[in-house]
Amino acid sequence: MPPPTAQQIIEAQRQDWNRVASGWEKWDRFFEQNLACLNHRLVADARLRTGHHVLDLGSGTGYPALLAAQVVGPQGSVIGLDVAESMLAVASRKAKTLGLANITFHTGDVTALPFGTGSFDAVTSRFCVMFLPHIPKAATEIARVLKPGGWLAAAVWSAPDKNPSLLLPMNVIKQFLDLPQPDQNAPGIFRLAQPGDLAAMLHEAGLTDLMEQEFLAEWSYPSAEDYYRSLMDIAAPIQNLMTQLTPQQQREAEQKIVAAAEAYRRDRALVFPFAVRVVAARKPL
Repeated sequence: MPPPTAQQIIEAQRQDWNRVASGWEKWDRFFEQNLACLNHRLVADARLRTGHHVLDLGSGTGYPALLAAQVVGPQGSVIGLDVAESMLAVASRKAKTLGLANITFHTGDVTALPFGTGSFDAVTSRFCVMFLPHIPKAATEIARVLKPGGWLAAAVWSAPDKNPSLLLPMNVIKQFLDLPQPDQNAPGIFRLAQPGDLAAMLHEAGLTDLMEQEFLAEWSYPSAEDYYRSLMDIAAPIQNLMTQLTPQQQREAEQKIVAAAEAYRRDRALVFPFAVRVVAARKPL
């Protein structure tokens, strides 16, 4: 069987993200609280200020686009781009609730941005780039739409062993399914986990002043049961694999995931470390 085309990959991702959009809305407050540090880091690394025009790639339910809109103010603007219209519908509702009139959300392909050259003062992206079929092509498009002197700030997941909340359910499911070794060059959550991978692609696209840091932080869940419920609400890949198990196996997998998560209990909560690669780059003047 031939490998899927880029369009087939994007369409499958669109369907997956649309399916879990309601789950992301359900857990929105949780992720807003636990990832605020990363959202602010991206806004800072993109050097956003009043009046800037910003493009946010892979906006999902609105972050860091909504924070960016508050920073650039009424004199600036933010466009959030994502493949999943249902996720963006959540983001649009949040923008309306926050009274933000300077932000709009659109579906689109990051590897063929529908904007003119030099349209944006900055580009941000949180947990998007590693899922793209053609990352170098996207890097070229990002460089094209940036104004000279403009900054990109992007966050991608670091190594699996530094992100146990992401790795744990996969380790359990492997006890029930014979899963092939993931293709390290295929779109996926850890596609850009290695130091220098994304920075090299951005350099090749013509961006300079490259900075990369492994950003270490923690997020917490009230209970192991809450952790499991969040997985089943928002993690499309885990959902897809769980449907391959029998009902009995699903119950056993749930019990094993909950039990394994208890290893991260700290007092009255579960506290997971996480590691993200934050990469910033500038378009030459």
